[in-house]
Amino acid sequence: MHAELDTLEAKIRQVAELCHTLRQDNIALRQQLLSAQQDNKHLTTKLEAAKARLQALLDTLPEDA
Repeated sequence: MHAELDTLEAKIRQVAELCHTLRQDNIALRQQLLSAQQDNKHLTTKLEAAKARLQALLDTLPEDA
């Protein structure tokens, strides 16, 4: 009976350690996601500005008759 309790305790400890590791991984992944979202927003803004500049240049070109 004592051996079974020791085995159960070891398994519970493993599960607790796994949960802790997964929480840390989750935090890191959330931070990476936030950073990627911020980068995406910045790049989207730059892309929109480039599109506007390109359109302004196209608008100055004479149209083919």
